[in-house]
Amino acid sequence: MRALVLVGFLALFAARRLLILTTVDGPSMAPALRSGDRVLVRRTRHPRRGQVALLRFPQLPSGAPTGDQLLLKRVVAVAGDRLPPSWADPDIHGLAGAVVPPGCTVVLGDNRPTSWDSRHYGFVPREQLVGVVVRHVSRG
Repeated sequence: MRALVLVGFLALFAARRLLILTTVDGPSMAPALRSGDRVLVRRTRHPRRGQVALLRFPQLPSGAPTGDQLLLKRVVAVAGDRLPPSWADPDIHGLAGAVVPPGCTVVLGDNRPTSWDSRHYGFVPREQLVGVVVRHVSRG
């Protein structure tokens, strides 16, 4: 019996350290994720192209702190990938044709007109990545 309780405790501890349950807030990932959807995120700093990543709000160009806000965005390029000359419109940060540097990713919202993403703040360093979405969770 003690062994079963210990295994249960260890599983709960591991799940809390490895998984995050979060609620989508905003339209930037529609239609894949809509405001109010709940998703389960596995902690990792090594996303693959096509995965939806949870990341810490990037710093503003001024270097001013932005708080603890988190964003969900789709990974479109990883270290070593070359972005095509017409990869995004608008390319405010000027990444077209660039090679993604080691330890970085490029992310976009699925709903481009409402998304604030790599077009605006550039490459996302690995340190800002929290994890990747592994599944939708029922709303209720």
